[in-house]
Amino acid sequence: MAIVSVSLSDESIEALDDIQSRFGLKGRSEAVRRAINAAKAEAQTMEDMEGTVEGVLIVVKKDHSDPWMNLIQAKHQNEIRTQLHSHLKDNKCLEVMVVSSEAKKLTALLKEIHAIGKADYVTFVKS
Repeated sequence: MAIVSVSLSDESIEALDDIQSRFGLKGRSEAVRRAINAAKAEAQTMEDMEGTVEGVLIVVKKDHSDPWMNLIQAKHQNEIRTQLHSHLKDNKCLEVMVVSSEAKKLTALLKEIHAIGKADYVTFVKS
């Protein structure tokens, strides 16, 4: 097994320790492997989508004043049928979008959100 060195913020270390504790894992390495497997499954789900896809996209963004999500929503307005925006504590926002889109366009939307790295939470629930 290879050893990989990474730098993590204090917040990420706390999250890693929380994952380890909640799942009863033996150590941080097991928690990292579990997180990687979850991301891998999400990526596979995106890759397996084909044809017209419908569902709900949920995003929690870190900073209400940062317009990055508005720009993405404007760019993908033809795929977003309905959206709900709600203010949360700590200046965060919840975006809930009903999406109907060709799989390639939806995958591009999801990749764009992930690549920006400003969301605390992103998930797509396929109908």
